[in-house]
Amino acid sequence: MTRSAKPPSARLPRGPHRGRKPAGRFADPADAGPLRLYGLHTVEAAFRNPARRRHRLYATENALRRLTERDIAPDVPVEILPPRKLDQMVGRDAVHQGVVLEADPLPAYGAEDLSRARMVLALDQVTDPHNVGAILRSAVALGADAVVTTERHAPEEGPVLAKSASGALDMIRHVRVKNMARFVGEMRAAGFRAVALDSAGPARLEDTELGDRVLLVLGSEGKGVRQGVREACDALARLDMPGEIASLNVSNAAVLSLYIVRQALFRGTATGS
Repeated sequence: MTRSAKPPSARLPRGPHRGRKPAGRFADPADAGPLRLYGLHTVEAAFRNPARRRHRLYATENALRRLTERDIAPDVPVEILPPRKLDQMVGRDAVHQGVVLEADPLPAYGAEDLSRARMVLALDQVTDPHNVGAILRSAVALGADAVVTTERHAPEEGPVLAKSASGALDMIRHVRVKNMARFVGEMRAAGFRAVALDSAGPARLEDTELGDRVLLVLGSEGKGVRQGVREACDALARLDMPGEIASLNVSNAAVLSLYIVRQALFRGTATGS
């Protein structure tokens, strides 16, 4: 059963997409093909994001009603399906919550799209989509302007990453770069102070000079930030843990470091600001 589409919701996402056309270059659907995004928060955020090209919504009656209650009026054809049919589309282990949206990948953003940013988080070869999804959520919650990952040794935009991000993928710019060290250099040239987290950093992050625009670089668990990327940064800093466990996983480290940087930037406590 297919329902006629209603006009899209007037509400727009928080963050960089609000009120203007997306500046990024759209991925070619012929290359990547449409994605199947699932989960209520993920699909809701995709409908609120004007940069997301949507094609078709598959939903149960109950899930469609829940989207409507959240002020989502689908602007694409809607096909009502039973849960078992949705299971077949995305897999029985996928927690789809009764909704699957076919949509194109998001625009491919680059350093040139971050000219107005103040706080950017870069992940150097963090490969677990669940970790990256959790980091995207934290980045949105703490007001970061973008999350940067490498094109290789990082999760592709896809249903697992999108579901793990619980909507955050459509609320923040996700920049993918070929060479992280080169990207760090470009951001420094644009006026950012680049700080890499390292357990052997000479100073705590709280005591590190940050300036008024910060690129925070985190590495993968185990390897950390690669040497070439560390060398491209202005400073190394550490997170000191007062308890018996001295280290955090990368998603928790991202939360804490973003909070510290945000406090410094937006309360005027950054050294040298």
